[in-house]
Amino acid sequence: MTPSHAYGIEAEALEGIALAEEWVRRELEMEARGNPDIVVLRYGLLSVADARRVAEYAVGAPMRGANKVVIVAAIRAYHETQNALLKLFEEPPLNTYLFFIMPSFGNLLPTLRSRIQMLESAPPTDAGSIASGIASEFLKASKEKRSALIKKLASGKDDDDRRENREEAIALLNGVEAALLRQGLERHAAALSDILTLRGYLYDRSAPVRMILEHLSLVIPSPLR
Repeated sequence: MTPSHAYGIEAEALEGIALAEEWVRRELEMEARGNPDIVVLRYGLLSVADARRVAEYAVGAPMRGANKVVIVAAIRAYHETQNALLKLFEEPPLNTYLFFIMPSFGNLLPTLRSRIQMLESAPPTDAGSIASGIASEFLKASKEKRSALIKKLASGKDDDDRRENREEAIALLNGVEAALLRQGLERHAAALSDILTLRGYLYDRSAPVRMILEHLSLVIPSPLR
């Protein structure tokens, strides 16, 4: 039986991508930087249309070497999307390696899970700590510096940029939540309640990132001590 070339990584996007690239470097002797045969796709909510795009990248022949790698990181995926990925992950194109990264595989369909080999998450790396660094920067920043960071995350020259910025905004929100919980649930009960609501809005791609993060800034002391 031919070994599967489809892998799953349960981790945040940056950590999972770093782990996939390290595996590729170690097992396939492929360097990620500047390599057209390694494609990294990042999504917030992975749609059926996004799944079709993943398949289009996967079927193309390698441009430089013998193998091709497609790394897909998403926060959530519709069940319809997962079904759309079944055939691709069951029979990846020849010499193509697939990696599917999500923070949690709790809602992953059993049919899709059965088609992937799970890789263990790596210990925290510099890449994996970026989200907590952004959250720390936000919490310590003045009102003016927070506004500049919010403006950056609310911008984007195209859909891919805006999608990545929204994912980074969600990571920021999660990092702020973790920091507040460390300081005490009772101390920050109101802010933590707001964060639960704001996270739901951020998962809606039509909701404005800027207004959501501006509200977060209002409910968190600036700077937080």
